[in-house]
Amino acid sequence: MRDPENLQELLELPIDYVGLIFYKKSKRFVENELPEIDFQGKEKVGVFVNESLEYIVGKSQQYEFITIQLHGFESPEFCEKLKEKNYKVIKAFSVDGEFDFSKTKKYEPFCNYFLFDTKGKLPGGNGYTFDWKVLEKYEGEIPFFLSGGIKSTHVDILKELKIKQLHAIDLNSGFETEPALKDISLLKKFIEDVRS
Repeated sequence: MRDPENLQELLELPIDYVGLIFYKKSKRFVENELPEIDFQGKEKVGVFVNESLEYIVGKSQQYEFITIQLHGFESPEFCEKLKEKNYKVIKAFSVDGEFDFSKTKKYEPFCNYFLFDTKGKLPGGNGYTFDWKVLEKYEGEIPFFLSGGIKSTHVDILKELKIKQLHAIDLNSGFETEPALKDISLLKKFIEDVRS
């Protein structure tokens, strides 16, 4: 999110998290500073890809992030450094049918959540899903966000997912009129449908 008016409308919805992307190659990159906005108790998440600790901490202080999402090749040791600074850490993993979930094990002590996204050309925002059945192989205790090309047509499939560690659903490109601009009415209907 980066458009103040669109963001304000979004914050009226019953959502839990709002992501601000600080990856310069992303079409959703937050280039200009946002005006002061009341986030109404929603958790602001700073999204970073292979950035330095100094850059992440600087942006987190500027935007008052408590939660950091790492979407690159960050090591468990890097996650540990953020955890030591009292940030909540979401570590993203790119998933396909061959993904080895044991890779997440070494991150467990330093992450509050994982995020499983579709493996693609970009670190995120590829706009298509992976086979969610593969998530049944995940045996870790860390709760996760499900991401990757989720659209309003996926309501029934999502409601059928019975994976105890599923914590949240990341809604992005499938609910945009253009990059970083959310279709509020589509999101509202989806949230109502998935929670019914």
